Amino acid sequence: MSTGVIIALIVIVAAVLVVAAVLALRARGPQHGGSLKRRFGPEYDRAVTRHDGDTKAAERELTERVERHGALRERPLETAERERFEARWTAAQERFVDSPREAVGEADRLLAELAGARGFPDGGQYEEQLTALSVHHAHQVEGYRRVHRVTHARVDGVQDGGAGTEEMRASMVEARALFEALMRPSRHDGTHHDDARNRPGTGGNAPAPARAHRTWSFNKRQPKES
Repeated sequence: MSTGVIIALIVIVAAVLVVAAVLALRARGPQHGGSLKRRFGPEYDRAVTRHDGDTKAAERELTERVERHGALRERPLETAERERFEARWTAAQERFVDSPREAVGEADRLLAELAGARGFPDGGQYEEQLTALSVHHAHQVEGYRRVHRVTHARVDGVQDGGAGTEEMRASMVEARALFEALMRPSRHDGTHHDDARNRPGTGGNAPAPARAHRTWSFNKRQPKES
């Protein structure tokens, strides 16, 4: 084999390696650095804080979350399911006026059940469910975390360290954002919903859109401590 042929082969191999490296970097790009920060928003900052400012460790954790749950497809809600969840949330909001702690507990249970109905891990696996939700609803998941913390502080019998009315109020307001996100048919429902109901020509009907939620206010009466 001549020297020229050897040099040509070396150049070709080098070019192939460069192209492979570029493609690998592009494939990894969405799961690192700025892309992770854009995707996770407040959850990114929370992960960095939990890792004492170690951004690399935080990004490894967030990348693992995406690898575990990024392919999850949210299931559509049947009309009857949607109506039941809406009715329960409205009842919890109204109950807050007289029994704020019980209302927060119901919100915690309701979010767990709603997330499970949408295809996230079962509510009995709270940490895993929360992790999956953080991948798909990073900007709303903190409300679930807050109502769960308040609920279990009460269940564990914490009295002096228990949440006051204002904290419970704030946790319910924040939790509502996740409730609405999970109830809302997304723009991607054509792929997330079951194909038989959305594929043209099947005769199936698309799920009914969610009813608009009325603005919720606690200002009807001063809630009682319970």
